Amino acid sequence: MRTFPTLKDLAAEQGNELGVSDWMIVDQERINMFADATGDHQWIHVDPERTQAELGMSTIAHGYLTMSLVVKFVHEIFGVASVTRAINYGTNKIRFINMVPVNSRLRGRVTLLRASLGEGTCRIISEVTVEIEGEEKPAMKAETITLFFE
Repeated sequence: MRTFPTLKDLAAEQGNELGVSDWMIVDQERINMFADATGDHQWIHVDPERTQAELGMSTIAHGYLTMSLVVKFVHEIFGVASVTRAINYGTNKIRFINMVPVNSRLRGRVTLLRASLGEGTCRIISEVTVEIEGEEKPAMKAETITLFFE
């Protein structure tokens, strides 16, 4: 993980890639737990036999499961030593570009697009790309907004 001493140091990285997370596996258990947590039990996510029989493929992760992993990936990629709290403020856009088949390995890649320093604060907009091992097209791209406080 890359650690910036202060928000000013983070802001100085505007326009640069901040890093890449480790790979993680999205297995059926994680997909099922997400379905239980959200109430989204659509068969393409949770019924391997039906998905194979009707579509000739394995189950796939929910798009919002992929999105929810952004927090994990970002925490692996960077932090700011002087920060007392950080708030996920929202997203400007999210695009689910490619399916995530069960047992895929995913990782996150973060680029700092914009940083706005304030009095003890910094608002950043990052491009987060979720990559699928062995695939050219990523699973997802999102512009996330985060507020940091020192």
